[in-house]
Amino acid sequence: MGVDGILIDVEVDAGYGIPSFDIVGLPDTAVRESKERVRTAIKNSGLKLQQEKITVNLAPADIRKDSPGLDLPIAIGLLASHSLFPLKRIEGCLFSAELSLEGECRPVRGILPMTIAAKEKGFGAIFVAKENANEALLVQGIKVYAVTTLAELVTFLRGETQLTPAEPKAQEKEVTGWADDFADVQGQFAAKRALEIAAAGGHNVLMVGVPGSGKTMLARRMNSILPAMTQEEALEVTKIYSIAGLLPHEGGLVTERPFRAPHHTTSMTAMIGGGSIPRPGEVTLAHHGVLFLDELPEFGKSTLEVLRQPLEDREILVSRVHASLRFPSSFMLIAAMNPCPCGYYGDESGGHPCECSASEIKRYTRKISGPLLDRIDIHIRVPRVEYKELSSREKAEPSAAIRARVEAARKIQHERLKAYGIFSNAQMNHAMIQELCPLEASAQALLKMAFEKMNLSARSYDRIIKVARTIADLAGGAAIGPKEVAEAIKLRNNVGLSLE
Repeated sequence: MGVDGILIDVEVDAGYGIPSFDIVGLPDTAVRESKERVRTAIKNSGLKLQQEKITVNLAPADIRKDSPGLDLPIAIGLLASHSLFPLKRIEGCLFSAELSLEGECRPVRGILPMTIAAKEKGFGAIFVAKENANEALLVQGIKVYAVTTLAELVTFLRGETQLTPAEPKAQEKEVTGWADDFADVQGQFAAKRALEIAAAGGHNVLMVGVPGSGKTMLARRMNSILPAMTQEEALEVTKIYSIAGLLPHEGGLVTERPFRAPHHTTSMTAMIGGGSIPRPGEVTLAHHGVLFLDELPEFGKSTLEVLRQPLEDREILVSRVHASLRFPSSFMLIAAMNPCPCGYYGDESGGHPCECSASEIKRYTRKISGPLLDRIDIHIRVPRVEYKELSSREKAEPSAAIRARVEAARKIQHERLKAYGIFSNAQMNHAMIQELCPLEASAQALLKMAFEKMNLSARSYDRIIKVARTIADLAGGAAIGPKEVAEAIKLRNNVGLSLE
C-alpha cells in the first residue's frame, strides 16, 4: 500500500461439505481468479487434493487485496491443510509469487517493500520467484529462496530435497561516461551555468527560448552532472520502481537518478498518482531525480496545478475511500517552453519575426499560474545559438568537470544539513534559512531593494536566498555576499517575459 509492504495472513480451512473453493477477505478480481490457477497448478505439479469445501480467508479483511503474489501462499496453505508437509517447515516464512497453470512461479511487483516488511515483522525467510530474488536480496538479515516451481518448493518443505538460499549476483561495472554530455552543447554558457547551480542545490528550473535553441538538449543532459545517489536514496527509488513494475528483468538496486519526461497529454492522475488502488505517478517516479516537462503551456491546466503540493511539501497525499496514502516526491522540476505560440517572440533579429498579437502572447503565458511559477527557483532565457558557436570545433566543458564542482558543493551542504535529515539547499524551510544562511549587510540591502521593486512574495524571498546559498557553496565560500545575491536575483527574473 503506497510505498510500504503490508503483510497478509492466508488462512485456509478444508473440511466436509459440498465441494467448493471460496476466497474471502476483500479480494479483487485477480485474487478471486487465483483459485483456478492454484487448483490447476497443484494438479499439474503431481499433487492430489481431496474434494472438500475449501475456504481461504485473507486477513486483515478490511484491506483490498490486489496482488497475484497471493497465489503461492494460498497454494502452500491449502497443501498444509492436507498435511502434505510439517507445519513447522513454514513457520517464520513469507511466500509471494504468481503461479502458472503448470505450477511455475512468476515474478510480482513490490517484492522489495514486502521483504522490508517481512524483516521488520521478524520473518526469517522469504520465498519468491527466481526473477525477484535479486530485488529481495537488497534487504540484509533475511534468507531469500528463489523458487522455480511449486513442486520444487513442496519437495523442499517435505525435507526430500535441499534449497540453497539465493546469493547476490556480482554488480555490473559502474558506467563512467554518459551518452549525453554537456561537451556536445555548443554555446549557451548562461544556461549551463544556471543548470549547474540547479544541480548543486536541487533547485527547480524554467527555460524559455525559441524553437531549436537547445532547451530539450540541455535538460536531457541534467543527469550527467547530478551527484550519485546515496545508498538510502537508491533504496527509496528501487522501492518505488518495484511497486510500479518498472525494474529491469532480474534487476537489483537502481543506481542512476530517475529522469522522467511525460508527454504533454499526460493526465492529472498519471502525473500525481492514484487509481482505485493508488499507484505512484510521474512525480513519485521522479523521486530523487528529474521531472522534465517539455512544452510546459501545452500541459492541461489541472495537470500543472496538482504540482503545487509536491513541489512545496516533497510528498503527495492520495486519498481514496479505503485509505489515504503518502507517496514521496522530492524531485527537481525542469520545465521548457516557447515565449509565445509561434515561438519567436523577442527573437526578431533571428529572421523570424513574431506573428502573435499581445493578447495571444498573454493568453499563452497565462496557462502557467503565478503560484506554480513562484515555486520554480530559477527562470532563464535560452537564446538562439550563433553560427560561429555551432561551427566551432572547440569542445565545450564536459559533464565530468561540472559534476565534480556539483559534488563538492553537495558535500558542503551535506555537512551543513545532515543534522536536519535533508540533502540539499532546496529542501531547507524558512527556519533553516534564517539559521544557516546569514547575509552580509550589503547583500541584505540589495535583496531588500529587489524585494520592494519586484514585488516579490515571501516564497520568492526564501528561494532567492537558497539559490544564493548554493552559488556560495559552488564558490567554496561560507558567506553570502552581494555578488551571490545579485546572481540569484538575476536567475529569478531572467526570462525576458512578464509571466507573473
